[in-house]
Amino acid sequence: MSTTTNTARPTRRGLTATAGGLGALALVAAGTLPASAETEVDMPDTFTSAFSVTATPENVVDGEGNPAPGEEGAMGMFTFMINSDEEIICYDIELTGVTGEYDSPAKTATHIHQANAGEGGPPRLAFPNPTGDGDVRTSAGCLQGPFTTGLEGDDGNDTGEGFSLAEIEANPAGFSADTHTSEFLPGAVRGQLQEIPVGGAETGGEAPGTGDPMLIGLGAGVMALGLGGAVLAARGRRQH
Repeated sequence: MSTTTNTARPTRRGLTATAGGLGALALVAAGTLPASAETEVDMPDTFTSAFSVTATPENVVDGEGNPAPGEEGAMGMFTFMINSDEEIICYDIELTGVTGEYDSPAKTATHIHQANAGEGGPPRLAFPNPTGDGDVRTSAGCLQGPFTTGLEGDDGNDTGEGFSLAEIEANPAGFSADTHTSEFLPGAVRGQLQEIPVGGAETGGEAPGTGDPMLIGLGAGVMALGLGGAVLAARGRRQH
């Protein structure tokens, strides 16, 4: 069962490694150790797709698809950029008004589920739980498959086993993102994935080469939703 996870925001041109992660990251770069969901990797040079999620409490349902409203007044903004050729997903998550401890039988409480709107479905990807002081919690980085969730499915296998990011690209509306807390076990907020442009292009856009790559690259999705530079500037101030 997961609890609050301390996860650092990425710094310029790199990601803060978890315990022991620097050595593992070096081995991944050298090609001597396969990357996994437990290993954060650098942002790739290109992406094949990008997606955004506006997660709200009224979209939460339980595992059987019954309405189970989440935390009133809370909101989640998720941006995902995918390189399905390399099985890398970069994430930028901001939760506002989500309170209390995280709680989930999976290894973290922040997920992408394979689930249509209004339906329950298994988690396929587990992300570090956002952290922060006050009303806002954030989490960002890049993960490379093969992916695991730490949750056993009906077939006895991990619900992330065999999952490919190409499945999201083929049917983004069939996936939702959420976060779970002890008070709102079905989810505090939830929303469906929506495709957005990658670096101004529909697919195959290059990761920006100047400035903070995580803010600019993932922020492209936020700008595409019309929230503009004010959001990016606010995130920049929080990082410095």
